[in-house]
Amino acid sequence: MTLTPDMLGEALRPLAWAALLVFLRVGAVVALMPGFGEQSVPGRIRLVVALCFTVVVLPAVADLGRPLPSGLLESFALGGAEVVTGLVFGIVLRLFVLALQMAGTIAAQSASLSQLFGGSAAAEPQPAIGHVLVVGGLALAAILGLHVQAAAYMIDSYSLVPMGQWPDAGTILDLGLAEIGRSLGLAFTLAMPFVIAALIYNLVLGVINRAMPQLMVTFVGAPALTAGGLVLLLLAAPLMLEVWAGELTGFMANPFAAAP
Repeated sequence: MTLTPDMLGEALRPLAWAALLVFLRVGAVVALMPGFGEQSVPGRIRLVVALCFTVVVLPAVADLGRPLPSGLLESFALGGAEVVTGLVFGIVLRLFVLALQMAGTIAAQSASLSQLFGGSAAAEPQPAIGHVLVVGGLALAAILGLHVQAAAYMIDSYSLVPMGQWPDAGTILDLGLAEIGRSLGLAFTLAMPFVIAALIYNLVLGVINRAMPQLMVTFVGAPALTAGGLVLLLLAAPLMLEVWAGELTGFMANPFAAAP
């Protein structure tokens, strides 16, 4: 039997359609993923990363591909469902980066270092402590195999939301509220050493001011607070990043495990 180009094209159409759907979901996830989806990463690099992840994910989910659409409207509906699903899974990962940024902002406010701005992996500037935590967290995630975990995370997404199906709005609302709450809790947990140190500092400063009203305790204590904040950052940053990386790794290994 001779294999003609028409027969070959007809045989490859389902695979090409499945690859397109996978690319739409994977591309949306990569656009928001920690490390790969940072705004400092050029768009062409993110596109290449999305294509590489598509090649990795496609063999694992190719059998889950839906039949070819019957018309243009159905094609847009299926493609839109994949993009929305990818954005949902990508936004959840982005919340982990936002947790680091919030923790850095809280720590900087507590240590009176919020006026010191540094570069940022994102477009907007942020306090230097936040920049250090974000860059350190992204580097640690990459060292721990972020690309491998991300590929497994994308494959697992198809067991939660099958290919071509729209995610349930009620479920997404519950998941979003749960993940936002966890992100805020993680941010406050990471910044807690700085909050406790600032509380102790202000209590001691109040006692000293009460005992010696003539002493300008603010001018004396401000340098001590700044130096103490930097020393505390040196001591606490490794533990903060370890806790954050553990949360990220645990979530990507079993996404939405505690979800209803």
